[in-house]
Amino acid sequence: MKFPDALDKAVANHKFPLIFATVSGAHLYGFPSPDSDYDLRGVHVFPTDELVGLDGPDETIEITNFDDGIELDLVTHDLKKFILLMLKPNGYVLEQLLSPLVVHTTPEHKELIGLSEKCITRYHANHYLGFAHSQWRLFSKEEQPRVKPLLYVFRVVLTGIHLMQTGTIEANLNTLNEKFSLDYLPELIALKQNSKERSTLDSENLQFYEAEFHRLLALLESAAADSKLPESATAKPALNDLLKRVRLGLS
Repeated sequence: MKFPDALDKAVANHKFPLIFATVSGAHLYGFPSPDSDYDLRGVHVFPTDELVGLDGPDETIEITNFDDGIELDLVTHDLKKFILLMLKPNGYVLEQLLSPLVVHTTPEHKELIGLSEKCITRYHANHYLGFAHSQWRLFSKEEQPRVKPLLYVFRVVLTGIHLMQTGTIEANLNTLNEKFSLDYLPELIALKQNSKERSTLDSENLQFYEAEFHRLLALLESAAADSKLPESATAKPALNDLLKRVRLGLS
């Protein structure tokens, strides 16, 4: 995929070396609007001399840019923080790591990808269950219900079900629907892709969408209960070794 030059420029201008930078958000999920901004996510590495003083640097760096008509939000975590998040049942960081929309990569990025499978557990279902509930609350509280948060609801639930059933991360709603065949999703995705970010829904279908949300949520709970995924991550020793090698390489 060809990205706007502004994304490469934002990566090149980061104050610390980057392990990777990928595109997340609506572009990753398969339903960007014409006016969607770009959500860049990645991992940076602090040089050792930044870590040994009294005042440690911020583990998370967020940069918002508007460059040549492109709005982007770049958020990066220090490698240690990202690894600790990988070792928790946090599907969001794995989606960033495994995003196929790669702006910047390194051998260490590929190593993290290789170790990600050993971080996936059945308890990642809790991440997607909680995230789905929070997204539904956001959607249901809106006076004028919008397409975007509804698509986020369905994306989150289907990603969770797919993960519990297959052990693999898939964040693109179009790809997910090749498996789940929900006939209402293509129309919702097309509406989002062909309109502005704040496009709204007809209220006549809201009860149907609520019923679908609860049906899919029950399917996620069932998939979690039946999952053969391991109880805990086993990648910690290898990730610890990677962190040490990267830190010492920059000393």
